[in-house]
Amino acid sequence: MDDTFNQLIKQAITERREHRLSDAHIIYSQALAHSRQHGTPNEVVKALKGLGQIERDLDNIEAARELYLEAVTLCRTEQPTHQLAHAIRHLGDIYQDNQQFELAEGCYQEALALYRKETPTPALDMANTLRPFALLKEKIADPTSAKELWQEALAFYTEVDVQAGMTECSSHLARLIN
Repeated sequence: MDDTFNQLIKQAITERREHRLSDAHIIYSQALAHSRQHGTPNEVVKALKGLGQIERDLDNIEAARELYLEAVTLCRTEQPTHQLAHAIRHLGDIYQDNQQFELAEGCYQEALALYRKETPTPALDMANTLRPFALLKEKIADPTSAKELWQEALAFYTEVDVQAGMTECSSHLARLIN
């Protein structure tokens, strides 16, 4: 990755972290333009996903969906499995936010299948894919599947000691068991 792109991404991440979303949007847009002109496919994907997240943060769901769809398309031809699974999972999140549950479910199933094939998949990536899939299963009234997904997510969050994830999983499991 070139220095200009890296500086733009680093600055955009800082702006988002500090809740200056319009500034982050501008910088991610610059990073995307730069990567399209001078960068690698990996850089284009990174900029697309970053800008997609900002659009999602701003509740511009259609714009976020388009950016993630482009990232998924590029990942299918140019990126390692991990990048594709990550982009698909986020696309699933967007579909779930938009009440498009069938599309979301397909995304989560594909992302999990890709992650399960990849060795080793980071535990946090697995947990962060299982979590929204479990939430979806609760929304569509499939408590048995939701429980299984929450249990698996809990194991991964425990492995990496993410307290917030462990607490959320345990809370959902307690509701599903009772």
